[in-house]
Amino acid sequence: MIKMKNILKITIALAFLMSLSSCWGDKTKPNYQYMPDMYKSVGYDTYGQNPNYANGMTSQLPVDGTIARGQVPYDYPNTNEGYDTAKLESKNPLDVNEVNLSNGKKMYDIYCISCHGKAGAGDGVLVQRDKFLGVPNYKDREITEGSIHYVIMHGRNMMGSHASQLTADERWQVTMYVQQLRTELLK
Repeated sequence: MIKMKNILKITIALAFLMSLSSCWGDKTKPNYQYMPDMYKSVGYDTYGQNPNYANGMTSQLPVDGTIARGQVPYDYPNTNEGYDTAKLESKNPLDVNEVNLSNGKKMYDIYCISCHGKAGAGDGVLVQRDKFLGVPNYKDREITEGSIHYVIMHGRNMMGSHASQLTADERWQVTMYVQQLRTELLK
């Protein structure tokens, strides 16, 4: 029984000494590295040279013809000609129904009402406070569903694009709601 306790004490003392001995030694000599690229990885600048790609650049463009997840291609360029073409040709793919109009109103109240006003008369709170001047009244403009959607997509004059805030369906729903407001203003 006494021998067993001595062996246990000796084992613990040796383990302790071995763990302490690992703290001393030649630190100039590195340990073995089984995957050196993981120990000393190369950082490439975002727009710098990179030998790992065929074109030699770190920043890669998306493959031609690809579309980012959640995005829908828009066929009209951000030009005056693109606006005119969209005004004539672009049609709302969504059905006019209560669900789409309700969500269009919801999005309009979030993104548009502060400038265009509750009824679309160009008298929103920012206009009343003289933050923006010349916000158009929907009844004074020759607008179509294509031109409304185009302006939401690309922006026009002082209005910026809202494409990043609204999904493709939400843009068409707001378009639908703006058309409803315009119809009410024209009465």
